[in-house]
Amino acid sequence: MIGREEREAAVRRLQEAYAGGHVAHEEMDGLLHRVLTATTPGELAAALAALPPEGAATITAVGGRILRRGAWRVPRTLTVASALGAVRLDLSRAIIEHPVVDIELRLGTGRARITVPREAIVDLEGLAGWKEARYRPPRRTARAGPRIRISGSAALGRVRIRHAWR
Repeated sequence: MIGREEREAAVRRLQEAYAGGHVAHEEMDGLLHRVLTATTPGELAAALAALPPEGAATITAVGGRILRRGAWRVPRTLTVASALGAVRLDLSRAIIEHPVVDIELRLGTGRARITVPREAIVDLEGLAGWKEARYRPPRRTARAGPRIRISGSAALGRVRIRHAWR
């Protein structure tokens, strides 16, 4: 049996996915019907299975710049897609609540500059592109920080990752 709170949380999650562009208008009615008529937790989970995981966000731009800096909240999974513009992500003062953050880049001809916290551990194994990513790990850090896993592709762009000074 599904409680009222579980059903309302599922409806909220579905609405957020729709508002974020992860669910097409044509699919929304059917998914909402499945959520509202589900009688078991399995049926509810099946209705939400196609949604992106909780804590995921997508930033998209065709042309122009994508810029995030200051005290912004970094989601567990972040997808950044830019066809022509430059991407600038500054995580040095960001609020990072997760021990591991996955950033997927989908770059066309633009470039990306990512600044990570000084104590962060950076993993670039899933990143492919026209040019090799520019990254130099720090010699030593006082303590271990969050693990930032960067994946995806940069067709004709370049990716540069650096650690913050402080």
